[in-house]
Amino acid sequence: MSETAAATARTPADFWFDPSCPWAWLTSRWMLEVEKVRPVHVRWHVMSLGVLNEDKLDQLPEEYRERNRPGGAVWGPVRVCIAAERQYGPAALARLYTALGTRFHNQGLPRTKETVAAALEEAGLPAALADAADTDAYDAELRASHQAGIDLVGQEVGTPVIAVPGADGSRIAFFGPVVTPAPKGEEAARLWDGTLMVASIPGFYEIKRTRTRGPVFG
Repeated sequence: MSETAAATARTPADFWFDPSCPWAWLTSRWMLEVEKVRPVHVRWHVMSLGVLNEDKLDQLPEEYRERNRPGGAVWGPVRVCIAAERQYGPAALARLYTALGTRFHNQGLPRTKETVAAALEEAGLPAALADAADTDAYDAELRASHQAGIDLVGQEVGTPVIAVPGADGSRIAFFGPVVTPAPKGEEAARLWDGTLMVASIPGFYEIKRTRTRGPVFG
């Protein structure tokens, strides 16, 4: 069986992320673990905290307001991700996300062009792609990718967004799951099974509790 055919035989999970979000990072590492323990194929997509928050900047705490303003810190990495995907394909996007997330979250490196360039090098991509951070040349494609996830899940969400098959074959999307640390092994499998289970209930919308623990990357 070819690699393409093997991917087709697995359950597709569409995953929208902003590389700046620590919670999306943890959920993405869970999804990579799910691929090891269940017949699942993750398809990665970019969404943007900047786009998500652009109409409610005045409602954000000052620290987050500055990051999310046009040209703020959250805009550069997603622009680079979209540029990498458009020029080199989805596999390149997946590699770049891992390289960026490891630096941003596990290593706590600054979200600078130098950090992005190092991630590009690790992902086997040209360092020149880092220049996409400073231009709006890919913003139309960024917004289209973001909107594709929002169209499935609705407006009252954050990142990540996951879309999975529903009982009738439609795509059912959720914000989350928000979890820390990223589950491994059988625990990862059980959480995935539960995600599919709630997606199979047409009227299911939300489970939530107050977070009492910050992101754990170890």
